Amino acid sequence: MTPAKYIHVVAAALLFWLMPFAAVAEGLVVDQKFKGDKEIVVSFSAPVDQAVAENPANYTVFEEPDPDIKLEVASAVLAAGGKSVTLSFKDKLNTAMTHVVVAKGLAGIEKTTFTVSKSYLGYLFGILISALLINNFVFTKYLGLCVFFGTSKKKSTAKGMGVVFTLVMVVSALMSWVFYNFILIPFNLNFLQIVVFIGLVSLTVQAIDTILRKVNPVLFNSFGVYLVLVIANCVIIAVPLILANNNYNVFETFMLALGAGGGFLLALYLMSSVSERMQLANIPPSFKGLPIAFIVAGQFAMAFLGFSGLQLF
Repeated sequence: MTPAKYIHVVAAALLFWLMPFAAVAEGLVVDQKFKGDKEIVVSFSAPVDQAVAENPANYTVFEEPDPDIKLEVASAVLAAGGKSVTLSFKDKLNTAMTHVVVAKGLAGIEKTTFTVSKSYLGYLFGILISALLINNFVFTKYLGLCVFFGTSKKKSTAKGMGVVFTLVMVVSALMSWVFYNFILIPFNLNFLQIVVFIGLVSLTVQAIDTILRKVNPVLFNSFGVYLVLVIANCVIIAVPLILANNNYNVFETFMLALGAGGGFLLALYLMSSVSERMQLANIPPSFKGLPIAFIVAGQFAMAFLGFSGLQLF
């Protein structure tokens, strides 16, 4: 046998001997997910050694953007016949971030590396629900109160303003995302973001104003001066600032804008429903008008605090 053939035979034999271990290393971890905000559950395709799996020192965990900051594993508990381990941490995990887990010695493998993250669709839905209910811009952040109190006296006006507000918010947020990512950031013009965002909102409101004047003059007249106030409304401006601060992509920006607009529509509809009933109620003269409106809005705000900490995914 020539030396070249001998080398090939040895290499083939070595590869054949290592193939089972490579297969185990590749397919050992079959599922990984967050459990609450302090635990990670990992499932294996085959039972692993209990002494190794339950030793917290065998795990290195960190957030993907910050590999130098290690998260301390408090305990590791093996279950399901050695096919599942639950990692518990001393501090709360930022489940919105992707976490990297490096395990040593599992199934005889020197290092097993895998990532843990939420479902992206669940993450997008979480942004929507957060802006709609959990962090409602009116009832939890108290933004946009001028338009809120001015157009929430009748359901028809409230629904119309809510739809227009949502449309303006979605369109202006998407345009702001394009300008921010393709113009402001490349040319280092971040300091102009507020001016640019207000200009884009003004452009969108002017377009809605022109269209609404022709399509539905009755609804346009019912808005009055409040349609113009949308231009500098703090809710409208807050959405582009949030997407810029959090570096949202276009899908995340759309869900944020849709949730914020939907939350404003929900707030207007709830307030208008109560306002119509209060017109028939026997309210003391000193509380009529804006005072009772503030009281009702405060009660709604207290009710929305019940959504605090809600986590669906």
